Amino acid sequence: MRGKLMFVTGLAAGFVLGSRAGREKYEEIRANAKKVWENPTVQEAAGVAQAQATKLYSESKDKLQSSKLGEKLQSSTSSSDSQPLTSSNSSTTSGSSI
Repeated sequence: MRGKLMFVTGLAAGFVLGSRAGREKYEEIRANAKKVWENPTVQEAAGVAQAQATKLYSESKDKLQSSKLGEKLQSSTSSSDSQPLTSSNSSTTSGSSI
C-alpha cells in the first residue's frame, strides 16, 4: 500500500511540475525539432535513407517473386481470383428483382 501511495504522490508531483513548464517548454522543443528537421543535412540523410529503403524493398520483392515461395503465393492468388462466387455472394449478384 505504501508503494502505491508513493507512486501516486510521484505521479501527482510530476504532473504539477510538468504543467508548470507548460506550453512554453513544449513550443521550445517543437521549434528546435522543426529547426533540426529543416536542416539540409538532415533532409539529405532522410532522402538517402528513403532511396535505400525503396531499393531494398524492390530487390526483396523481386527475390521473393522469383523464389519457390513467391511462385506458390502467385499461383494461390491467381487460382482464388478465378474461383466462382460463394453462395452468400451469389445471392446478391444473381439479378433477382424485388
